[in-house]
Amino acid sequence: MRKAKQAALKKKGWKVGSAKEFLGLTDQEMAYIELKLDLSRKLKASRANQKLTQAELARIVKSSQSRVAKMEAGDPTVSIDLLVKSLLALGVSKKELGRAIS
Repeated sequence: MRKAKQAALKKKGWKVGSAKEFLGLTDQEMAYIELKLDLSRKLKASRANQKLTQAELARIVKSSQSRVAKMEAGDPTVSIDLLVKSLLALGVSKKELGRAIS
């Protein structure tokens, strides 16, 4: 958010902060969330680069299209394990996985 907008909001009595502050998350919880979001973005980008639909990816990983949509959206019900398995099924190397989360 732009500093001018933050200042205007604060002047009107609003509090401005991060999701971490708002939710009272620890550093570890925030790192976990960011890790899942990084993997979700990598999954979506890898699928798009291969010109696959969500339904096609779902068939590859033996899941449903709605589950793939949840994986790509960073849904909290999706495990890191499923994200990693799906990325590996798309042919993403361990090295690429490392870059995605670093």
